Amino acid sequence: MNRQHTILEANGKPAFVVLPYDEYIKLTQTKPAANTRIPADGSVPHEVMRLQVKNDWSLIRSWREYLGLTQSEMASRLEIRQPSYAAMETQEAKPKKATRERIANALGVSLEQVST
Repeated sequence: MNRQHTILEANGKPAFVVLPYDEYIKLTQTKPAANTRIPADGSVPHEVMRLQVKNDWSLIRSWREYLGLTQSEMASRLEIRQPSYAAMETQEAKPKKATRERIANALGVSLEQVST
């Protein structure tokens, strides 16, 4: 991959980097696993369950909302269109295990955390 970037200096020191947008997206799409809102023990936070029950949302939508992500952000992480992602998080949706694994990975959680 040919990485093209430009370093801009201020007062003789590197201050900014200009890089291709797709590279920026990859760099900013770090796994939320380091996110302190995701329990390291593999449990599902009470707030996620509360969102699911209170709003009659799917567990996948509840996680997305809890983590402050949009459907568009999730679709981008999954490399699909937003309407396709939206269909996956409805209460009626029954995504296959492979799809749930991809969603869990995009959220930065375990498969078990989105399959409870």
